[in-house]
Amino acid sequence: MTSGIDAALATQAAGLTIGALLRGRVRLHPDRLAIVDGARQFTYGAFNARVNRLAAVLGTLDIGRGDRVAILSENRAEYLELIFAAGKLGAIVCALNWRLADPELRHCVGLTTPKAVFVSPDYLATARRLGFTGIVALGDEYEQRLSAASDIEPEIIAEPEDGHIIIYTSGTTGNPKGALISHRAQIARMTASCVDFDLAPGDVFVAWPPMFHMASADQSIHALCLGGKVIVVPGYDLDRILHAVETERLWWLAVLPGMVEDMIAGIKQRGCEPKGIKLIGAMADLVPRHQLAEITTLLRAPFANTFGATETGMPPASAGRVPIGAAPTRLPKIPSAIGRFRLVDADDRDVPDGTPGELAFRGPTLFSGYWNAPETNAQDFRGGWFHMGDVFVRNPDGTLDFVDRVKYLIKSGGENIYPAEIEQVLLSDPRVADAVVVRRADARWGEVPVAFVARRDEALSEADLIEACRANLARYKRPKQFFFVGVDELPRSTTGKIQRHEVEKWLAS
Repeated sequence: MTSGIDAALATQAAGLTIGALLRGRVRLHPDRLAIVDGARQFTYGAFNARVNRLAAVLGTLDIGRGDRVAILSENRAEYLELIFAAGKLGAIVCALNWRLADPELRHCVGLTTPKAVFVSPDYLATARRLGFTGIVALGDEYEQRLSAASDIEPEIIAEPEDGHIIIYTSGTTGNPKGALISHRAQIARMTASCVDFDLAPGDVFVAWPPMFHMASADQSIHALCLGGKVIVVPGYDLDRILHAVETERLWWLAVLPGMVEDMIAGIKQRGCEPKGIKLIGAMADLVPRHQLAEITTLLRAPFANTFGATETGMPPASAGRVPIGAAPTRLPKIPSAIGRFRLVDADDRDVPDGTPGELAFRGPTLFSGYWNAPETNAQDFRGGWFHMGDVFVRNPDGTLDFVDRVKYLIKSGGENIYPAEIEQVLLSDPRVADAVVVRRADARWGEVPVAFVARRDEALSEADLIEACRANLARYKRPKQFFFVGVDELPRSTTGKIQRHEVEKWLAS
């Protein structure tokens, strides 16, 4: 049976975009504070007027639906203005990672071919050195262009499946890939933030992680679309972050691996008294357990036990919490409400509970694929499921235990070893500040695991680590060698993850 409704008309009538959501909030709360960027503050009315002027400027640059516009900048209000102006026009923002090397930045711009590149003063020399065209300098030039443009509300021509933002993701090898996130995906991610992360209209978010990463971009968009306030901080400025903690009731405070110890020290030194935080943290697996207990106690908020990705948003398994003061030995993941998943073997067959399998995801938060990468997309989206490249085990109660990345597998004497499983054992010792396990070539076994450990307590010995591994791991999984390093020596990504492939290079030096 059919309803008699034209499917195309029904789809059109059901459409919603980021720009339309902002417009609705402006009508309801024009005088409510939307953006705080240092000494600059913008109400929803003022912010939307600047967004409209920027949309007009983009029009003069011949940027419209489907065109790309890049930004190379630290966090600042203009970043969010561009995200929403492009969103109204159906243009796509390419969020360039300023930490990349010159060849990688050239690749990112060459891949997505933006018609213009908005650049902050800190990176103008880089953009000019790399020969970027269509540069618009943030600051005086940007303000002059805005002042000469109309603030009349443009017609919103974007459609839900139009691309909205490209976030560049990198694996252990090769050039960055451009993950295209649509309006549909962004609005679904906002729904997931409400359902699994307690986001409510009017909540406050501190945008200190780089906006070229979903940890700031997604959450800032969600807060603004629900009438909240975004406090923009250009990087990890602990004084400004803790000032917000003391003076604002916050939604979700990003506390990333690698900076937890420093934040703990800063809170204690300052005598910081939180006004109220709903949730802190991400990627609890990568945080030493004693730090989980201490940071949640100091900030009086649970720690998010997340597993998400740029490609999927916070789903598929980020609904769990580490309670205040807890130092759990296990961190099982609770599946998110928005989405479906399977655990599959190399032939895409479902694996039973207790058996490691790659997580394949399906749901409205999913991105639209990698820009100009048809072969990668065909492989990763095979069978109508996005294959994440991450291995999990499903427990009888439906929770998931993270095992490791598919692509970083240690094959030792015919056995599969996942480094993260070993790292969990090492990180459970409160004397360990951090740890990473990598593979080393071995004449007998092919590959064996070795561990690099940063000590919190210098009394911790190799014998202590060997005993912990003997008690918790099968013989073939135990590291064959331990190296003690300083915690600051461990190379990290922009999200605080230790980069195993960089550590592995140490073995060859």
